[in-house]
Amino acid sequence: MLLMCYFLPSLLTTFGIVDPIQSQLYFVASRYLLPASLVLLTLSIDLKEVWKLGPKALIMFLTGTIGVIVGGPLAILITSMVSPETVGGAGPDAVWRGMATIAGSWIGGGANQAAMYEIFNPSDKLYSIMITVDVIIAEIWMAFLLIGVGKAKSIDRFFKADTSSVIQLQQKMHEFSQKTAKIPSLTDLMMILGIGLGATGLCHWLSDNIAPYVMGNAPFLERFSLTSQFFWLIVLATSIGLGLSFTKMRNLEGAGASRVGSVFIYILVATIGMKMDILKIFDNPGLFVVGGIWMLIHVVLLIIVAKWIKAPYFFLAVGSKANIGGAASAPVVAAAFHPSLAPVGVLLAVLGYAIGTYGAWLCGLLMRIVAQ
Repeated sequence: MLLMCYFLPSLLTTFGIVDPIQSQLYFVASRYLLPASLVLLTLSIDLKEVWKLGPKALIMFLTGTIGVIVGGPLAILITSMVSPETVGGAGPDAVWRGMATIAGSWIGGGANQAAMYEIFNPSDKLYSIMITVDVIIAEIWMAFLLIGVGKAKSIDRFFKADTSSVIQLQQKMHEFSQKTAKIPSLTDLMMILGIGLGATGLCHWLSDNIAPYVMGNAPFLERFSLTSQFFWLIVLATSIGLGLSFTKMRNLEGAGASRVGSVFIYILVATIGMKMDILKIFDNPGLFVVGGIWMLIHVVLLIIVAKWIKAPYFFLAVGSKANIGGAASAPVVAAAFHPSLAPVGVLLAVLGYAIGTYGAWLCGLLMRIVAQ
């Protein structure tokens, strides 16, 4: 169902029925529905059980980061052996400059991508092409990850993974939900929406003040994305949700708090899918091939390490999307396994924002060396 919710809206964009830029649907969903869903999905989380998941989630996340850093230079090197003109160019039109902005997006997020644009100065034409490559390649990979959710047990058997910690967290959340379950009244639903949307409004107010303050007083923190309003929006929403999980508000899970949060997630997924115009692949197929090779290196490295440390598929999927998709996609993939697992995706995505500028900068330097 989640996969269909993702793919069908892409057809609206592909056939020109909806303009995702003019409609601003993704912006609205990511800035208002995503924070609300994070609050509602983390409202009932058992933080102690999350920490019991162990270090494998972090290992898979860092593996994904390394896959992006080394994958970019290797993709240029491999392509240059077959079609050097595809990864060539000079000055602002040098392909490696545009690829550095993708590295910022794939390790961190939009703020890190913008930072790479300022550092490496690709031409506007090249930058617009790279944004298209970034979105389409990343969303195709997300589709494969969502397909894998339905085959997670088979994949875990292949990895010989110990999934006991993930299953235990799911079971504890399910038991809590069953224990507090009731038919939601209008009051319950208004409480759930009031908490989710009210917290979102508070987060916007705080982030609109915190980000400019940090920029004005400690601009060097921009490299950690601490001057990004979206970064603070995600961190604050998650923090409020975690804080409420220690109060009686936690019992709203029985009235369907996580289900309402999941509705918001589905709407967000639809707007993410709407960003993908499949026909754009034919505009400059060579660069999409380079992006595909880059992503393949990222994926192969994740599979090798997951097999080596016997990590569950959940850690592979969320570790990858915490890099490639950031806070907008990582909780979506995590929640596809179980709503209670969404905070794991958020925590890793926030870490991606923190190291995204450094990792992308290193990747850009390596690509420049390989391209010369």
